[in-house]
Amino acid sequence: MTGIKLIKRQEIPVPTMAGWLVLVLLLSLVTIVIGRSIHSFLSPNQPQPESQVLVVEGWLDTEQLDQAVTAYRKGNYKYLITSGGPINRWSDVSFDNFADRAADYLKTHGLDDILIQSVPAPASAQDRTFLSAVMVRDALAIDQQITAFDVFSGGVHSRRTHKVYRLAFGSDVDIGILSAAPSRYEAAQWWLDSEGAKSVIGESISLLWTVCCFYPPPPGSHEEKWAVSRTAETD
Repeated sequence: MTGIKLIKRQEIPVPTMAGWLVLVLLLSLVTIVIGRSIHSFLSPNQPQPESQVLVVEGWLDTEQLDQAVTAYRKGNYKYLITSGGPINRWSDVSFDNFADRAADYLKTHGLDDILIQSVPAPASAQDRTFLSAVMVRDALAIDQQITAFDVFSGGVHSRRTHKVYRLAFGSDVDIGILSAAPSRYEAAQWWLDSEGAKSVIGESISLLWTVCCFYPPPPGSHEEKWAVSRTAETD
């Protein structure tokens, strides 16, 4: 074997000590910028000016539901819808689902004079927020005059909620999003609290998965409501 070389010597540039220092400083700066802005990115407040209905995600805690009361009073809504699936935690034995629980709380904490429609979702074999959005879509289909509505979600979950609702509704209805401030940590310094860090990191991963990997089934298909049996659909 002559004339065949499997390896060769080659020079490559590497940073000097000063170069490494600059890279570390740039990486630190980027990390700080992202860290200070990612919470607000995941928690948008972009209501639609013509929204007629406020949809409140029922899994929110009581402090965030109180914020939903304020948001409804500030808006020009016709009525309110609560959404949410089954409650599995043993402590919430009074209600079978989050939609009913939130509706009861809102009625007894400032919204007893308005129409509140509870739209529960069954246990989901897929994205729970998506199934809740589909159930809300079907409920709103009865009111043909609704051309825009807002969704009231919680903190860093809000951007993904808005994305999922857009996937469920398509482009026929304008959808706004309102984000409740977190009640268990300080949003401006989320990285200093384990609850904040877990929420931001977890929702960032979930949003990336939704954007790149979640493909909603065709509207009205059985696959769109995996939790609903074919028998139930024909009853």
